[in-house]
Amino acid sequence: MKHQPLKAAVGGTTLDTRASIVPRSTFDKRRKWLLRSRLRFPGADFDSHVRPTPRVPSCVRVCTPPLRFLMPSPTVDRVMADARAASFATRSIKASAKLAGLRLALSMVDLTTLEGADSPERVRALCAKGVRPMSDDEAVLGERLPSVAAVCVYPSMVPVARDAIERLQVGGTGFQPVAQSDGEESDSSQAQPEPHRVRIASVATGFPSGQYSIGVRLRDVREAVAAGADEIDMVINRGAFLSGRYDKVADEIRCVVEACGEVHLKVILETGELETYDNVRRASDLAIEHIRDGDFIKTSTGKVQPAATMGVSLVMLEAIRDAAGSLHRGSHHGDTEAWSPVAPASSRSAQENEATKPRSDEEDHRAKVIGFKPAGGIRTAKAALHYLCMVKETVGGRWLTPELFRFGASSLVNDILRQLVKEKTGRYPAWHDFGDG
Repeated sequence: MKHQPLKAAVGGTTLDTRASIVPRSTFDKRRKWLLRSRLRFPGADFDSHVRPTPRVPSCVRVCTPPLRFLMPSPTVDRVMADARAASFATRSIKASAKLAGLRLALSMVDLTTLEGADSPERVRALCAKGVRPMSDDEAVLGERLPSVAAVCVYPSMVPVARDAIERLQVGGTGFQPVAQSDGEESDSSQAQPEPHRVRIASVATGFPSGQYSIGVRLRDVREAVAAGADEIDMVINRGAFLSGRYDKVADEIRCVVEACGEVHLKVILETGELETYDNVRRASDLAIEHIRDGDFIKTSTGKVQPAATMGVSLVMLEAIRDAAGSLHRGSHHGDTEAWSPVAPASSRSAQENEATKPRSDEEDHRAKVIGFKPAGGIRTAKAALHYLCMVKETVGGRWLTPELFRFGASSLVNDILRQLVKEKTGRYPAWHDFGDG
């Protein structure tokens, strides 16, 4: 329910309780000071310089309105969170699962260029890399690799990226399936991914600082959407959040959601500036409360260090898990067995049965499915696999899709390609064998 300001007539003065609330003791002090001053300096016009604050009658209860969006967030034990996050790097991954995981990670990348030196030529090269990450994949690997999930650029480069993607993708797909010879059986581990169009993501809202006026930030969003952006990456005002003005941050998120329309939104928390895991959890809960199903929360802009870390990502994933409620049932916490993103149907049946159990009306009303995007500092395929393990064990296999999980990266794609070539041929290619895009 929208807060209605409490107003009370006090000596002909209207008091609006949305303003800063002053303790009653302060009212008394100001009243006594004004009375003493008038007695000491008779004839002085104090009212022209000092406006006495009206005293609130005892029948009027003065209080700040309840903040529905500021629900109590659980405190986070940093030591335990870091220990739990570090354990995901010890998971055993079989060779076949590793190949499937690498292809899955490639399809989850938001290929990014956010530099002051960005040019139309650089953005076109990035789009070509996103649509076809490896130009000779069929000759070397015997398969066509999936396209990345999206390319992420500045708003001014959205029209360039849109035009390049439309020219590069044939029939709206990023690749064509590899034809199989007669009698050749399909290998599930080499199954071709589903076709998808590479999306256009644009940063906005005064990226990366978020310190512009709300009018400028919303205009930034509307211009990017009008230019053809499919997704908007916004940054919160960290100064407002750290100073306790949570209502201001919440209002800005709501305004950006409205400005996005049908376009998906990713809310960047810039966790490197939030200082504590408690603040990360509180910011995650606040953002989740005001975005829609299918929107994302994102760790960082990549311009501040530290950026994405396993500990911070775990805290944010747990916020997503709690928001989803019973929807995340079926994930295995503490599972140290070999992990596969493409598990056989027999091993998934128990999880699916658990996840599809009927939920109460209260659970359905409160559940919200939010995506997650770690960004900044994820440069190796090995780290990407660790993140996939963490997602699987924290929120469940439902999130192992580009619709709910992304990597914000620029150099990660090339390392994934190097690992795929090594697994296929037994040799590591050099970094310069792949273009930077």
